[in-house]
Formats: sequence, C-alpha cells, structure tokens
Amino acid sequence: MALVSLATMWLAPPAENARANDPLPTVRVQNVRRVFDNGEHNAFTDLIRWKGKYWLTFRSCPDGHMVFSTSSIIVLSSDDAKTWDTVHRFSVPLRDTRDPHFLAFKGKLFIYTGTWYSGEGELAREGYDINKHLGFAVWTHDGQTWSTPQQMEGTYGHYIWRAVTDGETAYLCGRRKRDYSEAESGAGGASLLEGALLESADGHNWRFRSLFQTQNGNETAFEMLPDKTLLALSRERGSTAQLARSRPPYRTWDRQELPLYLGGPLLAKWGDDWLVGGRKNTDAGPKTALYWLIEDKLKPIAELPSGGDNSYPGFVDIDAQRGLLSWYSSHEKDEDGQPITAIYLADLVKE
Repeated sequence: MALVSLATMWLAPPAENARANDPLPTVRVQNVRRVFDNGEHNAFTDLIRWKGKYWLTFRSCPDGHMVFSTSSIIVLSSDDAKTWDTVHRFSVPLRDTRDPHFLAFKGKLFIYTGTWYSGEGELAREGYDINKHLGFAVWTHDGQTWSTPQQMEGTYGHYIWRAVTDGETAYLCGRRKRDYSEAESGAGGASLLEGALLESADGHNWRFRSLFQTQNGNETAFEMLPDKTLLALSRERGSTAQLARSRPPYRTWDRQELPLYLGGPLLAKWGDDWLVGGRKNTDAGPKTALYWLIEDKLKPIAELPSGGDNSYPGFVDIDAQRGLLSWYSSHEKDEDGQPITAIYLADLVKE
C-alpha cells in the first residue's frame, strides 16, 4: 500500500475522513483582546482548562526574545476567560526558561519548560549549546500551591516542547543532536538535529521511546486519537512542516510533508475537526494563522492580528462550536511608538 494512502487511513478515524467530503465550517474570530503586557518581551503561549478554570502560561523577559537568564515563566488563571489573575511566576538560575507547556497528568497540572544554559545575563549566539539543554517542571495539585522548579530526569541535552498523555503514560517532544555531536551548534544548521519521543509514567522521569523526526528536529505538537494513534505535527526549516503518526508501542512512524511552514505549531481536536495554528510567512511579514487539517492537507481558516515576532498559539475547546485561542505578537506599539510584544486572546466560533 502506498505511503500516502496508509497515512490517510491512519490520520483519523472514519468520522474525520468523512469531513473531507463535507463543507468546511467557517470560523468567526471575535473579541480579540490583549490580556498581558508588562513592558517585557512576552511570548510562547499555552492554554488549558483544568479544575473548572482556564490557565494561560508564557515566557516573559525584560531583555527580549533571545537567550537571557533574566527570563521567567508566568501563569495566569481565570474563571471566565475574561478576567485574569497572575497566580505564579518562576525562573531557573543561570538558565533561560522558555516555551512553557501544560500537561494535566495523574492529578497534577504540570508546566514543562525547555531551558538554555546561559550563565549570567545574555548568552551570545555563538555560545548556544543544545547539549546543555535541560527540561524543568513545576506542578500543582490545586492551582494554589506550586512546586519549585525541578529538573526533568532524562531530558539533559534535549530541548523539550509539547507533551500529551493517554492517561497512563505521558509523551514529550525532545529536540536533540544526533549522537550529541559537537559538529553544529543549536543555533546552526539542522541536519544533525532529530526529534525524540520521550515517555514517562509519572511526569517527572523520562526515557527514550523513538524518533519522530530523523532530521531537522524541531518544535512538535502531539495529539492522541481514541485508538491511541499518536499524531505529531512538526515545524521544519524551509517551507514545509512534517506530519507523522505512530501506533503503540510508538517505535516506528509514517511521515509526510505538508507544503506549508508552521512556526510554533498547534494541533488540537475541536469537535469533529482538527485545528492547526502557527506562524506563516507572507509578503507582509510573519503572521499567526489558523487552518483545518483535512486528511493530509491544510485548509486556511483565518489570519490573526499579528506581526513581527509572533505566533506560538494555545487552544482550549469550550465545546464543539466555541473555542479560546492564545498567541503572542509585536504588531502593536506603546505610547512612545515602540513595538510591544504582548499576549493576546480571541474567541473562536464555528458557523
């Protein structure tokens, strides 16, 4: 059987395949609002609904986008997704904390963050070393009391990203150098980078399961289907993204390219549909955009108010017709006419 045919069968159960012959729902993007701006560089969002509340997390750094030990992770919560309170903020000494992601697992709400070792202040780009990456986690049982940041065993040398769970086991994206080579820096060429699937029974201790990206390893969003097929949507360098799928025990993967660049990818189930988000390149510069994933194709939905440094959306499905989306962007300016990098939310409504 041809790879494309097999990929289409594995991508989704019959209900999702049927969508390919149905009219695609339109989506209204409404109530766009800036929810956080403290004068720092605020970026890399994630959203979750847990214990009856909405939770929003992102990185904030007074020194900007690049690698600084002055960065920290901020956590907001809300009862109604309208009024938000800052409930936690943490950092890791001598490390740049960034790309936080939620995972609700075994009674805890985890926040996982990938960290660069930076020393004091800014780390020069020529000093980037992916082999010194280390994942850190904080967690809470009730949303009020949070742990101190703890290093995640088994993640040294891995730049961690999104996680997913089937309820019993958690799975995590770990970007790393093949054979921990010194031939290329973490900021250099990607030919020696790979995307590793790490697994954990407790959310703290991790071990290698397989490679979902054998080259150009990068940011990856996971989703678990009801039959435990694991989908992985990965950013790549250049003008493509990768969509991969695997069945238990997740040792082997079927991979295909999607002909569209996706920076900071989002993959989420929303009712009977699959929502994709991320940064795209346009003639007007980078924009944060949304798509439907229909079998092996991306169908445009909307382009969000965005520009400059932007993307990394998070999503919560309120029900089959309504959703909440977060992202960051630098398209607005302060009173002095200087760009700000802030956190935004929008309500999504299917029609």
